[in-house]
Amino acid sequence: MKNNPLQQFSLEEITDKYIGKKGSEKRDAFENELRLDLLGEALKQTRIKQKLTQAELGKLVGVQKSQISKLENSVKDARFETVLKVFKALNTRITFKLEQEETSS
Repeated sequence: MKNNPLQQFSLEEITDKYIGKKGSEKRDAFENELRLDLLGEALKQTRIKQKLTQAELGKLVGVQKSQISKLENSVKDARFETVLKVFKALNTRITFKLEQEETSS
């Protein structure tokens, strides 16, 4: 029996094949959702590091525990104002990096 070496693919190649090429509607939706996941995870890790429960953080921000849970689990309809209040309550600075993508002409 002949041993065939495994073929290797980059993450970019796999993502292009199964999710869509950069700039496609499906790929943009995927990347936006991924960014929300990262924001939610950052919020959760910061809260845990500061030894706060979701209920305690909610009280600091003026929202219910369920709203903190939704933010940590990347619910798409979270109000930006609430996200900023949460990070402020955690004494955490949040910065945004905006990049304009080149468009092909």
